Amino acid sequence: MATRVSYPKEIKMKAIELRLAGVPVKEVMEQLHIRNKTQIETWMRWCKNGELHRLEQPVGKQYSYGKGAKVTSEIEMLTLENRYLKQQLDVLKKYKELERRWNQNS
Repeated sequence: MATRVSYPKEIKMKAIELRLAGVPVKEVMEQLHIRNKTQIETWMRWCKNGELHRLEQPVGKQYSYGKGAKVTSEIEMLTLENRYLKQQLDVLKKYKELERRWNQNS
């Protein structure tokens, strides 16, 4: 199995600039030492869709399926943590209630 290549954001942006300037894919690949033309096509698609933030992603994460790391604000992180802690509290309350009922019936 071949090793994955991770290109820096600068190389990705340069490839997009060259393609937008009309430089052929083969020439871009040679100039920037990019192994596969589909990689350039993917970067171009991200550019067209306004997804330039994806150029900074590490290799191998499935960001399009929501499985990769997300950049969230501190408020969003605290909100998620708060929701998680409330769920834990609810579970503990339910457990205590079940335990109480069990002890009453014994």
